[in-house]
Amino acid sequence: MAQSFNLALAPSQLTQTINPWSWSFGDISLFTVNLGQSSEPAFEARVLEQVGTYGRQIGRIGEALAVILKTLDLSALDAKDAAVIEALQTQLKQVADLKTSHSTRPSRAPLSLV
Repeated sequence: MAQSFNLALAPSQLTQTINPWSWSFGDISLFTVNLGQSSEPAFEARVLEQVGTYGRQIGRIGEALAVILKTLDLSALDAKDAAVIEALQTQLKQVADLKTSHSTRPSRAPLSLV
């Protein structure tokens, strides 16, 4: 998780988030993250490049599940299963809300160096 800090000589509302995972210089990255062993890493890299990131793939699965859940009668579920479905629906709604707020944010104007 990114860390924030306040500079001692600056006003308290001046903060800087440091996220080294996002540091890159063109095609050169300062970090390589290996999230596990893959039996076919080259194929997995192709999927990520041509189909979508893990987040995008999981997002599509979530969107499809939301459609399916709308068509099902969930009243027959016991309390434990209903809680699992409710937790998923809450999470899907939170993601949808974040996407909406992200897409409606005004874009920042580029900084001028002049």
